[in-house]
Amino acid sequence: MQKLPKIGLPVILLIVVVLIFISKSSINIGYGEAGVLFKTFGGGVVTDEPPLGEGFHIISPWNKVYIYNVKQQEFFEGNMQVLSSNGLEISLDVSVLYQPKYEELGLLHKTKGENYVNIVLIPQIRAVARSVVGRYTPEQLYSTKRDAIQNEIFEETLKNVDSQHIQVNAVLVRDVTLPLAIKEAIERKLGQEQESLEYEFRLEKAKQEAERQRIDAEGKATANRILSASLTDKILQEKGIEATIKLSESPNAKVIVIGSGKNGLPIILGNQ
Repeated sequence: MQKLPKIGLPVILLIVVVLIFISKSSINIGYGEAGVLFKTFGGGVVTDEPPLGEGFHIISPWNKVYIYNVKQQEFFEGNMQVLSSNGLEISLDVSVLYQPKYEELGLLHKTKGENYVNIVLIPQIRAVARSVVGRYTPEQLYSTKRDAIQNEIFEETLKNVDSQHIQVNAVLVRDVTLPLAIKEAIERKLGQEQESLEYEFRLEKAKQEAERQRIDAEGKATANRILSASLTDKILQEKGIEATIKLSESPNAKVIVIGSGKNGLPIILGNQ
């Protein structure tokens, strides 16, 4: 094989060095990611500057970039064993929606590192869930207090991790599992309470209907008394005369005898 010219080898070595330099000096940060710069000879983790954003970046080859996912993420903590206020064991399934605080990404890397979920979030959510659930009875957990528990876990977790450069967006209680015997007892009790409420509703409705009928009867009786008191002989005569006039104007064959009836009212002789 023909030997390379003396100048050829240095050129090849230079090209190789340049390629290595470029590969060590360039970094591409993808969608939804950010980079924390570590300066080997310049103080370590950079915390006083914004993180490196998406796209292509040139850095010194002796430095390093740690890439973080800064989009909203979820971790699921299933079958978490906690105790109710009366000491019964409850199983919770909880999801946490979170993301690192973008502007504090350098501080998060420096103080917690890339494993911050296991170091901060998971221990916090377990501790807070145990504390919150311990304030409630199994019946409250099963029926009326699910939303309250979820909100309390979220608020307390948010308060505990906010200063640790992590943003908690939501805590979702996916499921609450009680011991089977306790669940069946609660369901029986709830069924009995529902039946009692329905019975009370029917009684109240019957009372209301009886009251309505009483008021209606009293109204009719009062109206009849007022009507009876107002029907004097003169009013009756006037009404009788008005009725006689209307009948006399009808086309049916009849004979009207004026002043021959009771109290001087006309007598109407028809064809019936």
